[in-house]
Amino acid sequence: MESGGCAASEPFALRVLGDSMLPEFSEGAIIIIDPAGAIRDGCYVMAEVDNEYIFRQLRIVDNKYYLQPLNDLYDTVEISGQEVIQGVVTQKAGRRRKDHKHYGKED
Repeated sequence: MESGGCAASEPFALRVLGDSMLPEFSEGAIIIIDPAGAIRDGCYVMAEVDNEYIFRQLRIVDNKYYLQPLNDLYDTVEISGQEVIQGVVTQKAGRRRKDHKHYGKED
């Protein structure tokens, strides 16, 4: 990922591509990612896996870390730990106000 002039810890926006996170995140939704966000079980994260950036839900089971899609057609991937996580999703913006949602604090 190339820097666009933002500080490394500054939140940034990305557009969701694909259907791996349906039904919660549809293709085209805008997500806000906080590189300094609190990493915990169940949060949505962007991570670097095999030189690709992917967006998944983090699951921590028996001190092992997994990136789990919401769409069952995709595989869950085990990761080495928090070091591959590039940021935590804090907001979702849709085309309509009712589609906007915040994540993180007490979701």
